[in-house]
Amino acid sequence: MGHGIGFARWRSDVASGGNRYDDEVSAELRRRGIELREHPVVGAWPVPGPGDRERFATLLQAERLWLVDNIVAAAAPEAIEAATGEGRTVVVLMHYFPADDLSLPSDDRDALAASEGRAVRAASAVVATSAWTAREVARRYGRRDALVAVPGVAMADPAPGSERDGRAPALLWLARVTETKDPLTLVAALVALRGLPWTARLVGPLADADLGDELRRRVAGAGLADRIEITGPRAGAELDEIWRRTDLLVHTARAEAYGMVVSEALGRGIPSIVPLGTGATEAQQGAGAVFPPGEAGRLTRVLHDWLADPALRERWRDRAAAQRTRLPAWEAAARIIAGAFDGADPHP
Repeated sequence: MGHGIGFARWRSDVASGGNRYDDEVSAELRRRGIELREHPVVGAWPVPGPGDRERFATLLQAERLWLVDNIVAAAAPEAIEAATGEGRTVVVLMHYFPADDLSLPSDDRDALAASEGRAVRAASAVVATSAWTAREVARRYGRRDALVAVPGVAMADPAPGSERDGRAPALLWLARVTETKDPLTLVAALVALRGLPWTARLVGPLADADLGDELRRRVAGAGLADRIEITGPRAGAELDEIWRRTDLLVHTARAEAYGMVVSEALGRGIPSIVPLGTGATEAQQGAGAVFPPGEAGRLTRVLHDWLADPALRERWRDRAAAQRTRLPAWEAAARIIAGAFDGADPHP
């Protein structure tokens, strides 16, 4: 590859898996000797304001090779079509499907489903962050050549958990507090399981303040404020200590392209319960169980089985410990993204 790559990148103002993925692959691409030039894209993407699409289209004239986050590309198919029509190479990086984002009005989601299809079909190449996402790109948009670059996992020390110290099993929910991530389903399941021993922490930025308030009301109303802690965001040593005390991750997202938090749990030997029919099952690698998204009753039954059966808990932990040694590396993701440019057709 004889040219540098421009990275048209939108960054969330709070911690997110997308931010982390972009940071890690950018660093790895540079370690491979690739000149990667980041071009921050500002605005309220994927529903941009006046002039945002035009500024993005102008930006694409600055480089010959582009890596573009799909949260931007999905809302600006005309810019992608124009760039590839002029002979520029545009690789679209599929982090998630904006049309599945429950925080957006349904009209915006419908429009994004159509416009993202145009952008994906116009792209020189597509890189998906999971095999599930690649299959969805094929199913939704008819593009069957998406490459798969799953997130890497930094190996961490195995988490001892709480149960082995004689304490109640400790559950962790770790995500942005949004309707899509659906913490209310976990709280509903825990309310139904108050007769069993457990503690739970819900950790992550309160991206939806009203939802955060509703969470606190439901926890307090059920008399479980001493067992369910809603911590807000945690990072560094504080988050490491929470992971150390965790016996099980519960991931309740209604839509999930991969779920880096699930693979990060595996990196610590922690099993998980994840939503069926999403990319999170790929990240889990069978170390735990699944439930239909949004179905608190089904989640209650899965959690009950785990809480009531010490042998089952040990089997899940053993499976997680075995998978911990076979986790993907960031270097592999960067190699696949670099290869997308080597094989990209600027006129798809």
